[in-house]
Amino acid sequence: MVLKVFFPSCCSSAESGILIGRWISEQNSAVILAVVHFPFIPAQVKQYLSEVQRVTKVSVSVLGSWSNSKQEKEESLSEFLEDLGTIFSHEPWIQISKEGDSNFWSCSTLQKHSNNPKEEEIILVYYDQRKVMLSHLHPPLDTAAFTDHKAADASKLAAIFDTVAKSKVLFMTDRYDDGPIKLTHWQSDGVEASIIVELMKQASVPACMLLTFLLSLISGICRSRVLKFWPLSFLWSKLSTCEQLGHRLQHLQVISSNKKAQNQTQLMRKANIFVSLLVDVALGILLMSWLYRKNRIGHLADTLIPVADHVAEELQDLLQWLMGAPAGLKMNRALDQVLGRFFLYHIHLWISYIHLMSPFIEMILWYVGLSACLGLTVALCILSDIIALLTFHIYCFYVYGARLYCLKIYGLSSLWRLFRGKKWNVLRQRVDSCSYDLDQLFIGTLLFTILLFLLPTTALYYLVFTLLRLLVVIVQGLIHLLVDLIDSLPLYSIILRLCRSYRLAAGVKFRVLEQQDGKPLRLLMQINPLSYGGVVQTYRLPTYSCYPKDTWTSLCKKLFLGELIYPWKNKGEKQD
Repeated sequence: MVLKVFFPSCCSSAESGILIGRWISEQNSAVILAVVHFPFIPAQVKQYLSEVQRVTKVSVSVLGSWSNSKQEKEESLSEFLEDLGTIFSHEPWIQISKEGDSNFWSCSTLQKHSNNPKEEEIILVYYDQRKVMLSHLHPPLDTAAFTDHKAADASKLAAIFDTVAKSKVLFMTDRYDDGPIKLTHWQSDGVEASIIVELMKQASVPACMLLTFLLSLISGICRSRVLKFWPLSFLWSKLSTCEQLGHRLQHLQVISSNKKAQNQTQLMRKANIFVSLLVDVALGILLMSWLYRKNRIGHLADTLIPVADHVAEELQDLLQWLMGAPAGLKMNRALDQVLGRFFLYHIHLWISYIHLMSPFIEMILWYVGLSACLGLTVALCILSDIIALLTFHIYCFYVYGARLYCLKIYGLSSLWRLFRGKKWNVLRQRVDSCSYDLDQLFIGTLLFTILLFLLPTTALYYLVFTLLRLLVVIVQGLIHLLVDLIDSLPLYSIILRLCRSYRLAAGVKFRVLEQQDGKPLRLLMQINPLSYGGVVQTYRLPTYSCYPKDTWTSLCKKLFLGELIYPWKNKGEKQD
């Protein structure tokens, strides 16, 4: 049977003493956590280990002895270390000794209370205690290809990581303490700390309290009845700026909460949200500083009106082309003229509206530029809403054309069922047989003929304005993709993977250090970091997409039937 001993590399130069750690009987493994030096009193060691076990809920005990022959060369020491096995009575009693300056180590086990002692093959595995304690072992992402054997190996490895991580109290004792027990572990030279970090922790408490009060006040205003009345509730649910502000408000409530994170996932989520907010605000301030330099706001306002006029002129030229013989197609003259003049009148109203607003556009843009201090995502959402307002006439054209086209499509399908002696049963939601008299068939034939010959003219207008509408939706979609990327990208996890890859562990690998007959096999356990794709997939933040998740089939069906494609989502559709 193989006995695996996980030994911390920081204890390789420790003075002689006893090994304390956890014995995992299911794996026939021993995880060494620290070395207790001489002199010590066994009763005090047992009392100390019982307190550690009560706090950490880890069955910590004395597993064996450690002899550093470079420090002590007396034969009596080895006999004394063997006799300690009768005091602490752990089976098996592990004896590890280092032979001076040599690289060879000896490792053996004693089973004094066993009637049939078995000779076990020992594997000595070195591990970096600091990295293992600070790392977080992630479950495999591809669970479909994960066999039972690999799942068992992952659970065994997780037990070792959990043992070291839960023993944090044990590592708080260093050599400078005045206690009766002296330990060697990864923090035995002193607990790692930073004065700047401690000062920031102290200063964060009143800052979080003030931020929590302000956020509760803002949340109370947002939940007030004033915003539930029709105009404000409609704008709040349709404008992407309001949705993004609500999303960021939830993020601020998460990071300012005084509730402690329960596990590693919640801690990483808070850190990712905090870094995402910092980067977002920093990018927004850079954009704001760029906009207010060299009077770029005024130049942008002076450019906006000519661009809107140019778009209106191009639409007028397009309508004039449609009112003629577009691409040599034979259109219904009367319907073509009615639709063309109807849309031309809307363009005339739009131009008048733009010129009426022109004196106030620079002031509006100046105040809109200040909103960039709330973050780049808020500025991008405002840009998307401005594009929606500036192309509102295109949206109106698309709605008119889609409604008229949809009416004719459903009218033709209903009349086609009339010719086949069918009708749509509204109550049962199915097509049933029906008998029609001669007058109904005659009127149905007339209506079918009229709708069929008017369909090409309506379909052409619908096609043109649908393409224009899709162009606007694509531009807004690209903007919202950038917003979702900033909102969902786990920047803190990516930086942690780049700087301290061992903190995000996907597994381990073993490197052979020594393999010699008569000596235990010595391995070095190294941490395999999680891949960047796995980091993004594991810690990606939830987003609020502004477009419904339609498949290409349903989208093409909507376009063919003339159903409206809305550029906004229904409120509350949270997407991961």
